[in-house]
Amino acid sequence: MKKTIGIIGLGIIGGTWARHYHAAGVLAGTWNRTPQPDFPQWQATPEAVVTAADVVQIVVADPPAVESILARILPVLGPGKVVVQSSTIDPASSTKFATLVTARGARYLEAPFTGSKPAAEAKQTVYYLGGDAALIAELEPLLTLVSAVRFHIGSNEQAATLKLAMNLNISAHMEGLCEALALVRRAGVGDDVFFNALGKNVSYSGVTKLKEPKLRAGDYAPQFSVKHMLKDMRLAARIPGGDALPVLAAVRDRLAQADRAGYADEDFSALMKLLK
Repeated sequence: MKKTIGIIGLGIIGGTWARHYHAAGVLAGTWNRTPQPDFPQWQATPEAVVTAADVVQIVVADPPAVESILARILPVLGPGKVVVQSSTIDPASSTKFATLVTARGARYLEAPFTGSKPAAEAKQTVYYLGGDAALIAELEPLLTLVSAVRFHIGSNEQAATLKLAMNLNISAHMEGLCEALALVRRAGVGDDVFFNALGKNVSYSGVTKLKEPKLRAGDYAPQFSVKHMLKDMRLAARIPGGDALPVLAAVRDRLAQADRAGYADEDFSALMKLLK
């Protein structure tokens, strides 16, 4: 028998995944804090999603948002239910949430991911999974419906840490790319010349490939927003030793500047706007 899944949190990523699950015939429920009653399999409450589905995937903004969802759904969790936690959170929060869920007799999988809106739409999400190997194998048929690769990182805390480390690396690449582009533009070097040269340089990256069109066009419609990347860098700084990492401190401060400048809801490539 195929497992069914419910999605709590219908933002850019959660909404995209939910539509993929719906197309595959396994979506049993959806809920979002801001009501979207026309969404496929909409339920009036998150508790109703848990009741309807075998697996509940949480895709919300931050640890407080996850905690608020768990406060509502814990009373209806129990044996046979699985919580897949796909919000980007810190390892200490992951430990806390796993303990709450398993105390109810349900199972818990930490499942942060990489890949912004285009990857989600193309089912190219990459999961960093933390938890029991048998549970991961059991959920493989579901997660395959929305993802290209699923790495078993280790424990739930290790998966949460790796996700924040990946976003630190992405943020540092983004700031470096923006500064390099600003430098050559000021020297009168055209974007075509810069990006063609960068394409043959060892520093060319997936970040460059994804964000080049946005930087060229000055299009900062969100694929992954400033406010969410700033949240992630603040969480990373809370991990033991994180507050001593100089690049982390620098990109966190740059993202905070972008937030204060009014760019919170724009793509984090809007760091470029701080350099004009």
